[in-house]
Amino acid sequence: MLVVKDLRTYFYTRAGVYRAVDGVSFHVNRGETLGIVGESGSGKSVSQYSLLRLIPSPPGKIVSGTAMVDGVDLLNCPLSELQKIRGKKISMIFQDPMTCLNPYMTIGDQLMEPLFIHDNMGKEDARKKAIIALEEVGIQSAETRLKSYPHELSGGMRHRVMIAMALITEPELLIADEPTTALDVTVQAQILDLIKALQKKKNTAVIFITHDLGVIAGVADRVMVMYAGNVVETAPTAKLFANPSHPYTRALLGSIPSMHERGQRLRTIHGMPPDLSKEIVGCAFAPRCPDNKEKGSCGTTKPELVAINSDHYVANCVGCVANKLQPLKNKGESNFSKISEVTL
Repeated sequence: MLVVKDLRTYFYTRAGVYRAVDGVSFHVNRGETLGIVGESGSGKSVSQYSLLRLIPSPPGKIVSGTAMVDGVDLLNCPLSELQKIRGKKISMIFQDPMTCLNPYMTIGDQLMEPLFIHDNMGKEDARKKAIIALEEVGIQSAETRLKSYPHELSGGMRHRVMIAMALITEPELLIADEPTTALDVTVQAQILDLIKALQKKKNTAVIFITHDLGVIAGVADRVMVMYAGNVVETAPTAKLFANPSHPYTRALLGSIPSMHERGQRLRTIHGMPPDLSKEIVGCAFAPRCPDNKEKGSCGTTKPELVAINSDHYVANCVGCVANKLQPLKNKGESNFSKISEVTL
């Protein structure tokens, strides 16, 4: 469905050039869910905004890369062609609905607009579909809510409206940027079930960005772990949880509360992410890496993704190559089932 190669998105500011996404490559198959995880600032959202060329310019600029969808390069095609794809073939659930919904338009007008543009649907048919879309995401009195403005809704309801807008055109690829963050557990389950139903109905591909590894364990077919604008590990979900091979992946899994015994001190990742305005030489995770026994051994060559089996790739840092291919102690294949059962 989507093949991205060597994507680089930089922000040119007075303080320097921030390399938010620095050479990211990945693919998504039809009907597949790709989960993207990592700390804030790792490049998860920027990489996906870049696909639809939604990066504010200036200061942002897509420096290089290709993103192929059905023979069309999203990064280099004419804007008129991209506009036919955005909102129809590819939809996005944005992270902050308050800044993404138009405060001057009613919820109904914003829901029906993509149906007018992409499906040439009549006003009455579009209105009926908008009501159904709101009901599917758990909004009561949907017909009344069509006349409301964004500021009249709660934060959770605005988030559900944003999800309804993304799903209303039944896209072939859905990019979900933390779609369940502001929702309670019950509505989270409803939204995840709705996305799964859409996948089953139209064989939709989904890119799911989240900080919640429990959600990833339940919805993703493959996981891509990002750090400092780069991919450090990618594998099928069960394999990644059973055998996390990069020190950063192991640190993320080790910080999950459900992975600890009762009364055990929670583990954290010490230090701070690197300053992306400065060129990083070698492994970006080296200053925080618990496996970096010989300081400086990771700081000479930028790690490249290497295959440790047919579908499991790891950034091959020379400073901890002996450690990174080992699973968490005493966890093994129980990681995946334990996180799925406890956190979902």
